[in-house]
Amino acid sequence: MKVCTITCHDVYNHGASLQAYGLMKYLKNCGHDVEIIDYKPDYLSNHYNLWRIANPKWEKNLVTKCLYLSLKIPERIYERSRKRAFDKFKSNFLHITDTRYKSNEDLKKDTPYADAYLCGSDQIWNCLHKNGKDPAFYLDFVPDEKIKASYAASFATDTISAEYQPVVKQRVEKLDAVGVREKSGVEILNKLNINKANQVVDPVFLLDKNDWNQICTKEFQEKYILIYDFDNSSLIKKIALEIAKEKGYKIYSVHSGKLKYADKYFTVDGPETFVSLVRNAQFVISNSFHAAVFSVLYERSFVIVNRNEAINTRMRDLLDDLHLKDRLIDENYNLEQLLVAIEYEESKRLLNEKIRLSKKYLQDVLSIQK
Repeated sequence: MKVCTITCHDVYNHGASLQAYGLMKYLKNCGHDVEIIDYKPDYLSNHYNLWRIANPKWEKNLVTKCLYLSLKIPERIYERSRKRAFDKFKSNFLHITDTRYKSNEDLKKDTPYADAYLCGSDQIWNCLHKNGKDPAFYLDFVPDEKIKASYAASFATDTISAEYQPVVKQRVEKLDAVGVREKSGVEILNKLNINKANQVVDPVFLLDKNDWNQICTKEFQEKYILIYDFDNSSLIKKIALEIAKEKGYKIYSVHSGKLKYADKYFTVDGPETFVSLVRNAQFVISNSFHAAVFSVLYERSFVIVNRNEAINTRMRDLLDDLHLKDRLIDENYNLEQLLVAIEYEESKRLLNEKIRLSKKYLQDVLSIQK
């Protein structure tokens, strides 16, 4: 069967790239012909634009624009190396449509051929961002005679604002099947009187360690703590330094920004290196959902630090579902408890059952007769 998926696959984020690969690769392993729709609206395409002014207050006049750009352009030129690493991953591992689409209307005019279309995974329905309001991520462009469903779509929050509820309800109701990643997503849809939602696992979990080891081949000789920090968190820094002192581990950082306390930086490396770093780490400290996912997959010692409560739902639901909620911490942590090895037996049993049901969901979706 020809299957097209649509997700935020090309936003220079490790988790986004890897979840796109996970779903594509699993469906290919099942014998399907799979393409990821190269959907790049302007709001997802501007990250590495040298001349982008992210804050409107700097657009007041030519002087402020020049000052802003003089500060930002050197950093952006350096980050182009990171872009090249992600572009290489996309070229090597993601099967992308030949045509790039920039709007839902483009997709309607020249819809890529498939027998079935899947939207997901990741935060495609996060209404705090433009993608959550974009009809393309609800498969609005797909003809009704085709199979259309979501897989592991995420709202990333516990609630969506009242102004977006009617349009979300209207769009999701048109799908033949609904798979969301978090139990909070099921609850959101239930409140909209959509009762057909299934909770499924992140597509990273559809592949096992052997599958992921095929794309991540780097090895590291030192024992290290891996930091993946979106927020320059003082709490992550504090925990990392304490564990490094206690255990004698080095500190490795993988993110676009440099952390001064890290011993090594992997700021311009692609998703393959990220997976290798998690796989080989003695301890992972992060505020990233996919850092948690890969830590569980490779059975690493890890903690996830609370972020903004509005977007903390993803980590909370994942860890709660796997009976690992003690790995989501705040400033009231106990270092001795953090260093106790995680007993993964129960978590893996729960996860394996969720993976089985998720694979059955996909099998059922792709068997729909229309």
